Amino acid sequence: MTDFFASYLGYEGGWFVATLIGILLIALPLMLAVAMIIYADRKIWAAMALRRGPNVVGPFGLLQSFADGLKVFLQETIIPSAANRGLFLLAPIITFTVALVAWAVIPFGPTAVLANINVGLLYILAISSLGVYGVIIAGWSSNSKYPFYSALRAAAQMVSYEVSIGFVLISVVLWAGTFNLQGIIAAQKGLYGFVNGFGFNPLLFPMWVVFLISSMAETARTPFDLTEAESELVAGYQTEYSSMAFALFWLGEYANVLLMCALNAVLFWGGWLPPIDWAPLYAVPGILWLFAKILFFFFVFSWVKATVPRYRYDQLMRLGWKVFLPLSLFWIFIVSGFLMLTRYGAGA
Repeated sequence: MTDFFASYLGYEGGWFVATLIGILLIALPLMLAVAMIIYADRKIWAAMALRRGPNVVGPFGLLQSFADGLKVFLQETIIPSAANRGLFLLAPIITFTVALVAWAVIPFGPTAVLANINVGLLYILAISSLGVYGVIIAGWSSNSKYPFYSALRAAAQMVSYEVSIGFVLISVVLWAGTFNLQGIIAAQKGLYGFVNGFGFNPLLFPMWVVFLISSMAETARTPFDLTEAESELVAGYQTEYSSMAFALFWLGEYANVLLMCALNAVLFWGGWLPPIDWAPLYAVPGILWLFAKILFFFFVFSWVKATVPRYRYDQLMRLGWKVFLPLSLFWIFIVSGFLMLTRYGAGA
């Protein structure tokens, strides 16, 4: 695409236009997907509680998310008189922007990726770490004790589970031999000669389970939504927010959930590869395989939210620091030791 526009605008202009189009091709469908995934989330909860869910606005209730978006857009934005006005408005923008920026390195196909950088996994870790700033700023700038308590909880929770996620990713990088996400997907092809995905590897499957649960905690999904616990925090760090500022938190949260679903697919289940290494399955476009896996993991997220009760905060921290951290650290030694004995034994 860059070469096409470069013939008319020069290299710099062509690169800029091609990159801008690539960003829009990711951001606009993603925002539409977030709206529809909120609808799907509510439908799944309703089905598991034997209710009907959204079914009035549009056919089968498909336009319910857009009606909700119009409602919050038309509401008045109320800023508490004692709040720090600048930071109060900046916090939801940070949360939403960071959630979108992380998608730049997610590969949707063999060549369909906005930025195919060699340190794509480190980029994901760096960007996801920035998300906590939006939450902390929102809680502090509200000048209210409940949002502030929630911001402290969120900071501790996100940092705690980022540690275990980081160690899990080290195991994946050791096996794949690269930080590039396309390279990690390529390393998953033809496992045992007939399947695609590190999740089928007995040594890496436990790390996928840890990653799946940690990704729920990282995105503050039930049963780890202690940052929004109604019984003690009213509504969490966004208690004082209304109108579009509140909606940006909501959209950012779901964009992060979709990102974690995509990472589950990319890092452990072959990404855009079909689940079985069989030639006819490659006739299906890779982006469809990736979307199918993302939707499956999102169903798992919704299933857990609809059925598992909320943890206590001490249980949440115990799981992160006393279970997942030692387990993932120990597993690095297991994986690296196995690779030294098998893959690198001759060179050692």
